[in-house]
Amino acid sequence: MKRFLQIFCAVMLFMVATTSVYAGERLDTIVSNKVLRVGTPGDYRPFSMLTDGKYEGFDIDVIVLIAKEIGVEVEFVPTTWKELINGLKDNKYDIAVGGITRSVARISQYEFLPGYAPFGKVALIRTEDKDKYTSLDSLNKPEVRVIKNPGGTNEAFVLANLTGANVSTHEKNAEIPGLIAEKKGDVMITETAEALLYAQKDPRLFAAFIDKPLTPINKLGFMIQKDDEDFVRLLNFTWDLLDTRGEIDKAYDKWLK
Repeated sequence: MKRFLQIFCAVMLFMVATTSVYAGERLDTIVSNKVLRVGTPGDYRPFSMLTDGKYEGFDIDVIVLIAKEIGVEVEFVPTTWKELINGLKDNKYDIAVGGITRSVARISQYEFLPGYAPFGKVALIRTEDKDKYTSLDSLNKPEVRVIKNPGGTNEAFVLANLTGANVSTHEKNAEIPGLIAEKKGDVMITETAEALLYAQKDPRLFAAFIDKPLTPINKLGFMIQKDDEDFVRLLNFTWDLLDTRGEIDKAYDKWLK
């Protein structure tokens, strides 16, 4: 019995020690290198957009503030919606931002910082068609040309709900609104903020279903690997600190109002 207890205690001490080292490994690396690696597609206004070699948007402002508070620099790592989760999984970056939908499937594998920008799936269409597309059924017809961007929840919605439409794929999300305006497509499924932004910028475009989205209301969030509890805890604390100071609201007012 004594021998069993000795072995049990040794095993428990080993588990505690290794867990402690493992839990802080990512944060230790970030602090040591003074670099926070941030993956983002950079094609989703107004959250993250790469323009003339510079990233800008709500997510960009906030992650820069978080990094500054921690005392490190941001290194942006280009990715795509199709490769976003794999890049995080393969440790190409420490956190993913850019207008990422929080979902049960994703949160079962990854951590998320507090949700922001409540939204529902809506349709970006031409203004001249606003009386034509007034229901999901009206979008789901063979003559309706739906253009989707691969890899995200917008694509998942299209594939699940618009099986009767003429669906095509365009790799660059930021170019799709222009294609709709130029009558090279009819419908883009996106979220509330992006649809409103493009509709405000281009009178040819209209954000449909804003008052009654095609899906229940959800929120966006910053997505993090679950491999370091210390890192996750620090990011949540820093977000809360910035929120308390009103910095999150300032970024929200700048980009989302």
